[in-house]
Amino acid sequence: MPTLEMVAAEAGVSRATVSRVVNQSPKVSPDVAAVVQAAIEHLNYVPNRAARSLVSRRTQAIAMVVPESAAKVFDDPFFAAVVQGVAQYLEDTDYTLNMIIESGSASHKTRRYLLGGNVDGALVVSHHTGDHSYSELSRNLPVVFGGRPLSDVDGDNYYVDVDNFTGACSAVEHLVASGRTRLATIAGPQDMPPGVDRLSAFHTTLSKHGLTSDLVETGDFSPPSGAEAMRRLLARGEPIDGIFAANDQMAIGAYSAIREAGLSVPGDIAVVGFDDDNYGSTATPPLTTVRQPSIEMGRRMAEKIVALIEKRAVDTVTTLNTELVIRDSA
Repeated sequence: MPTLEMVAAEAGVSRATVSRVVNQSPKVSPDVAAVVQAAIEHLNYVPNRAARSLVSRRTQAIAMVVPESAAKVFDDPFFAAVVQGVAQYLEDTDYTLNMIIESGSASHKTRRYLLGGNVDGALVVSHHTGDHSYSELSRNLPVVFGGRPLSDVDGDNYYVDVDNFTGACSAVEHLVASGRTRLATIAGPQDMPPGVDRLSAFHTTLSKHGLTSDLVETGDFSPPSGAEAMRRLLARGEPIDGIFAANDQMAIGAYSAIREAGLSVPGDIAVVGFDDDNYGSTATPPLTTVRQPSIEMGRRMAEKIVALIEKRAVDTVTTLNTELVIRDSA
């Protein structure tokens, strides 16, 4: 393996000069840096990351932490889209991405890893209110959340979110505008910002039109939970002609329960989801939904964490817009 000393000999400079070039020090003139870079390329020299870390106090690694089960992470297209966005941004940097899928029983191991000098910063996606540990981590490590932390303890944390409230309002507005007046909703978990904001939008929009509804059931954003929630709604025996589901997976779960009851979509019950993932676009009928820019969320999260690591100015909050996508289900 080529060494720093071999590069120095090839370039005719000191070992210290090569080290400065490798670490992108501004103290080396452009001409000398060009000679050293040519020697690096000629010898195929790869800097020792561990040695660089000792000097720079950086690992050039960023962790993405998802406090969910592995099954849920790999089933939900939202996580794949966010990871894609993060990877796209980091592609043009020296940072690598480490993904940690954390079960509840392993949270202490994750925190120990994050604070053990293994990464320069952490991205936290799918954060639940009850766990304040990630907010506390930000006192010792740059942390960016995907989604607004709910609890007061979370204070001034950095995050990237979508406008869940406005997006959900547009979904319910569409149902009302299409003549549906007996609306129900399958809400997301109420310890997570998307679940809270989208349920609040449901009630706010109905109130705006002089309507009310206590037809609310909660799921965990998975298709089976959407089906079970829809069955519970139908079992109440109250008329329903429109459903707003807090994500596409639960909306597709609702499809199956509606059909089990001998009803049709959208003939008997119109359905609107939220996400615009492949669950909705390939469903029968194709799902009317609210598109959230999940890939862009990942890109913005990566941009923000790199800026924090490199101690550059960055906005605390970034909020991305949504878009209603009208298809055949409503």
